[in-house]
Amino acid sequence: MDKLRRVLSGQEENEELGLTAQVFDASTLSYSTRVKWFVICFAGGILCSILGTALLFVPNGIKLFAVFYTLGNVAALSSTCFLMGPIKQLKRMFEKTRLIATLVMLLCFALTLCAVFWWHKKGLAIIFCILQFLAMTWYSISYIPFARAAYFDHRPVSL
Repeated sequence: MDKLRRVLSGQEENEELGLTAQVFDASTLSYSTRVKWFVICFAGGILCSILGTALLFVPNGIKLFAVFYTLGNVAALSSTCFLMGPIKQLKRMFEKTRLIATLVMLLCFALTLCAVFWWHKKGLAIIFCILQFLAMTWYSISYIPFARAAYFDHRPVSL
């Protein structure tokens, strides 16, 4: 269980145990409570995204689709704040390896809502939602070591 806590909190195995207190001081919630709220927030985000997609097919549902889909992605993204704390989450979001993915993702969130509420362009809103999905995927992959390199490196493996 300690290994799972270290992985979820971003703590390396070779770090001293004194840093464990600093990691858990980021939140006053217990570990089990933080995991529960992570699951609730992440599941709520997925539910909002699915609901938004379903609302796309009702008459004039494009506004509800854009709002619920964006809200779902924001909720899923912010769910990790319960695991590592909001400050550490923000620091990791803007690290060099995921800076572009983070900026594109946040820009797509804003542009989706602008397209539907101010510009009244339904097609553009759908395009930005697709870009949201792609940016969220790219951002998520950035947390998996060597995942981006493995995805784009199609050289045959020699045995």
